[in-house]
Amino acid sequence: MSDFDLTLAGTVVLPDLIIENGYVAVRQGKIVHVGEGRAPSAHERHELGNALILPGAIDAQVHSLSQKDQEDFIWSTRSAAAGGVTTIVDMPYDEGNLVCSADAVRRKIAHATAQARVDFALYGTIDPQQGASRIAEQAAAGVAAFKFSTFGTDPVRFPRIPPALLEECFTAVARTGLTAGVHNEDDEMVRAAMATVQAAGITDYRAHGLSRPPLAELLASLQIYETGAATACPAHVVHCSLGRGYDIARAYREQGFDATIECCIHYLTLDEENDVSRLGGKAKINPPIRPRAEVEKLWQHVRAGNVTLVSTDHVSWSEGRKTNADMLANASGVPGLEVMVPLFVKGALERDIPLTWAARLMAENPARHFRIDHAKGALRSGKDADITVLFPRPGRYDAAASGHNVVGWSPYNGIELPWTVGLTYLRGQQVFDGTSVGAPGFGQFVRPELGA
Repeated sequence: MSDFDLTLAGTVVLPDLIIENGYVAVRQGKIVHVGEGRAPSAHERHELGNALILPGAIDAQVHSLSQKDQEDFIWSTRSAAAGGVTTIVDMPYDEGNLVCSADAVRRKIAHATAQARVDFALYGTIDPQQGASRIAEQAAAGVAAFKFSTFGTDPVRFPRIPPALLEECFTAVARTGLTAGVHNEDDEMVRAAMATVQAAGITDYRAHGLSRPPLAELLASLQIYETGAATACPAHVVHCSLGRGYDIARAYREQGFDATIECCIHYLTLDEENDVSRLGGKAKINPPIRPRAEVEKLWQHVRAGNVTLVSTDHVSWSEGRKTNADMLANASGVPGLEVMVPLFVKGALERDIPLTWAARLMAENPARHFRIDHAKGALRSGKDADITVLFPRPGRYDAAASGHNVVGWSPYNGIELPWTVGLTYLRGQQVFDGTSVGAPGFGQFVRPELGA
């Protein structure tokens, strides 16, 4: 009788090594062995040829509930499974339920557990009126990190945290052993720039970039890292669109501070002059999509090891909230869960960047960052058997045609993807077979493990 439940044979992509004639062996939902050569026998055995076998991706930034009665976990985790994402980390800015207390965390866990097709972890935040008083209780309830913002998108759902309160929050987060992640745009500078744009009567695609100048992003990043340095709190910039931002983060790390930085897949894929000009509101994201020259700088930072994580900042706004002719009137954010992994693989291969970075930036590093690496993030003995398999099946992406998205639009529609996610396994169980996704309720809440 076979000793393994599942073996997958193909090109195994690890954070530091690619095994071209490799295999992964699974028993009882865990990785047991990764090797080279002929795969051992198993109850279920797949010879996948030259398919890429990667650790299941961890998307560090998902907004499943930003628009009430729109996406929810039933759809976000469907997109995730179809995209080879086996764990999502969901943001706390839910419409009608800011996740800023232990009770709110528990409610969200119960709500998501009934719907989730893949595993999930959660961010917590604060109500500025309550200060940092409820940070400890959220950590005890199981959040994996905390999220704040230097810019106020909405006074209730997505509030600005002023500098003194941010310092108080960082001090409280430091005691939990978790990380403080911050949206990095200087509120005063953005509002002044927005007023200038509106006074000039600029309403087309240019309005967004002009209203959020690069300096607004960089000043906020400096505030975040200095606050982390002053409070001994791990400080994380949750999305950076500028090469200079990665230089700043690296400088703080070289000085001995815990300063991490995240790059969203849209900053590595889309540009202002070609894509934002064409898509208008469907490419409105905060911080903005930058010119192509900046995109290529970001890929150089990937190559140099200056990027900590790659994520989506996924949110599926209904189309009516993304098609206003006045650029600034549109909601900010785009869906991306289904294509993050194939887009990164495409971009890396085009630039001769080793695919080991895919395993590192979308699995190993996020697992460590959120303190869930006791179970997640690697094709390594003892870890959950979360596995993504990509096949060399070129095709143009079409969000509506795939059937795995609550909306039929995507800024990535029409992009030719040379590799396609064909199989996704979660804890050793298949949750995507290339066409169908697993049932709701199989996904589980993942708690961080501190002090290990």
